[in-house]
Parts: sequence; C-alpha cells; structure tokens
Amino acid sequence: GEPVPMIVMLHGCQQGPEDFALGTRMNKLADQHGFLVAYPRQTSRSNGANCWNWFEPSEQVSGGHEPSLIAGIVDAVGQDFAVDQSRVFVAGLSAGAAMAIILGQTYPEVFAGVAAHSGLPFRAAHDVMSAFSAMRGQGSSDGMPGVVHEGRPIRTFVLHGDADATVDIANGLAITQHAVAAFQNAKQPIAMSARSKEGNINFVSSSGQVMVRECIVAGGGHAWFGGNSEGSYTQDGGPDASAEIVRFFLERFEASA
Repeated sequence: GEPVPMIVMLHGCQQGPEDFALGTRMNKLADQHGFLVAYPRQTSRSNGANCWNWFEPSEQVSGGHEPSLIAGIVDAVGQDFAVDQSRVFVAGLSAGAAMAIILGQTYPEVFAGVAAHSGLPFRAAHDVMSAFSAMRGQGSSDGMPGVVHEGRPIRTFVLHGDADATVDIANGLAITQHAVAAFQNAKQPIAMSARSKEGNINFVSSSGQVMVRECIVAGGGHAWFGGNSEGSYTQDGGPDASAEIVRFFLERFEASA
C-alpha cells in the first residue's frame, strides 16, 4: 500500500506501553489520520522504575543501547508495513521525552521531528544525581540553559506545564532554546512569529514552515495534557496534547498536499 507516517511513543517512568496508549489515545488518532504508532517498552531490568536511561552518557550517543534499539524498531516495523521513511517521528513523556530528544540528536536520519512533553534537554545530566538536579531546573553547566553548540537542527515541539513539580519548566524552555539555536547555527534562520490563538509560540522558517513550537500550559502539572484518566499521568486541563503533536508532525505535509 501507500507508505504511511509513523510515530514512536516513549512512555514515562512507572508506565508501560499499554497505559501510555490508553492515556494518550494515540491509537485513535492513528486510525483517523492513517499513520502507524509504536510503543517501545522499557524493561524493569534496564531500569527499576521503567525509566529510559536518558541521564546515562552511554545512552546519549548514536549506537547507545536504548537509542539504537528504539531506532531499530522503525526498521523492524518497516519490514512488515509500508512506512514513509521521510515521515517518522518520536514523542515522549518525561523520561520518554528526554529519550525522544536524544533520538532526534543521535538518529536525525531516522526521525524527522520530535515532541517532548514534560521533558529535559539533550545531555542535561550525566548520572542519577545530576538527573535529579536537572529535573529541579538546576542543570549542569554543559546542559542548561542552551549551550549545546553541536546540536542538530530538527523540528521540535515542546509541551510543558508551568506548575510541573517533577520536571521544572526550565527544562522545557531549554529544549526550545537549544532547538532554535541549532537552526540558527546551521544557517537555517527561523523567526519567532506572533503567539498563535492556541497560545503556542512558533519559530518559522523562511518558507513559512513551523520548525519549533512551544506550548506552555498555565497551571499544567507533570501529566499528559488532555489525556484519558484511565491511563496514568494524565490531566484533563490544557490542550489535547496528542492531537497537537499529530498536527505538528503532519502539518507540513498536509499543507503541501
């Protein structure tokens, strides 16, 4: 059949694919829009709390165990289904968002865009202790705010609650800052446009394409916005995060179709 887009969804700590699928309702959107969705599972053997190990230096590089496994899932799915390789995206919550950011930096040939919901910037930490500091918004000098000079430009959507007591909003703001800086450094200038009616801040390329979008939710906590309460770590308020993520990933293609 016709190749279709694919979104890889990375759950947070103390979550698994089943409750993440339930809480985000991403399967319903996949049916509506005609894309594939994959939910990799972090095992308790790899991390006792089922967190992706985003804070381990060995997992922050191309060829790292977890990044290579997740990128490999795209290949595996592509063996069985017609995947449009130019439209493969990765999104995650919390530790999953931090790993999504890592994948965007380490496998840019695989992923065309990243969405980080309540996540942390690339190389924000280098061990468990610095991970907790970064989560509090006290990042290491090389991680926050914004001095990842070698960052690769990749379309990035940041969602973060300004009342997140688990991963401080400084992290979401730093992801945006890194993403914008990476485009500027690559001589692909993007300009901030007026705040949209949804309250998003958009950074737009010279051709009018939104390359970086930031959605800060007033009063938002550490939970998937507009999620289904049958899943874990969801909240009613704010935007429909899943629908907004799908719109960000697919809009450049639908606009030109």
